[in-house]
Amino acid sequence: MGILPHTDVEKALDLALSLDIPFWPQLPRVSYFEDMYVQALEHFPGVLIDPTQQRILFDLSKFYEEVPAYLEREQYPQTFRLTEAFSLVYHRFLGKDLSHYPAIRGQMISPISLGLKVVDENQKPIIYHDEVKEILFDFIRKKVNQQYRELRKKHPNAFVWMDDPGLGLIFTAFSGYNEAQAKTDLDQFLLELEGPRGIHLCARPDWDFLLRSRLDILSFDSFSCGAVIVNYASMKEFLDRGGVVSWGIVPTTTELLEQETVDSLVALLEKLWEDLVQRGVRKEKLLRQSLLAPATCNLMNADKEKTVERSFHILKELSGLIRRKYDLI
Repeated sequence: MGILPHTDVEKALDLALSLDIPFWPQLPRVSYFEDMYVQALEHFPGVLIDPTQQRILFDLSKFYEEVPAYLEREQYPQTFRLTEAFSLVYHRFLGKDLSHYPAIRGQMISPISLGLKVVDENQKPIIYHDEVKEILFDFIRKKVNQQYRELRKKHPNAFVWMDDPGLGLIFTAFSGYNEAQAKTDLDQFLLELEGPRGIHLCARPDWDFLLRSRLDILSFDSFSCGAVIVNYASMKEFLDRGGVVSWGIVPTTTELLEQETVDSLVALLEKLWEDLVQRGVRKEKLLRQSLLAPATCNLMNADKEKTVERSFHILKELSGLIRRKYDLI
């Protein structure tokens, strides 16, 4: 949930900084270069960004031509650093005093989603090219680690999670990138990340796939699919080994949010928690290993940023109520 619909950078940052654990927002309506797919591809061989047409172009021949020069540059941190041209917001965030927060968060698109989204000149996803995939996974790993090091300088409790909106595609008949290969690739990728390993997604994959991976933090739309995931035995296993769940409990779609109140959302959240308690998860452990968040990103509301801002306000009210009820303050 790193994407916000705002066109005002400072207003978006103020909203992100209003949370207990702030994040640097991605603002694709400010610039095409703030798009999460575009941001990740800065300095990737074979890529051309067309901001006029808002397209990512990838040419396989150009990739092979540029790989030797890229390999010479990969020893330098600036190759993997988010520049101001690709994220003004990130650099504004780094310029803030973040020391008084309990933690701070960054994000990066996952190599799986990126590799399925970006296609070559023949409309073939680049993840289907073994040589491209190998460099892509290593490239994103280094970008995540570079971001983590920079955030860590601002706060000792920094973490960066992967946005993985395309992960659900690998479980459909439309994907030529199968689940077994993805599991192997993802586990190796997570193993080489520095800091806590997290994934955020709004898709609905096979949850065992994620819960039994090397994840430390799982963020998902619990408003829409929480009733499904709590029934997985692997959810209890994930919590038992210390995994943290970010419950995306407050909807950001105008029509859905208008149907809810703080009390109704608390009731939904507590029902999910009670189902886990019934399955043997200790309530104290569950509370200690839970974060609360908006359910999803949203750029489609007719009222632009108003519903999203209201969602964040309700989230803070809900969090305060839960803290008081369970004596977490």
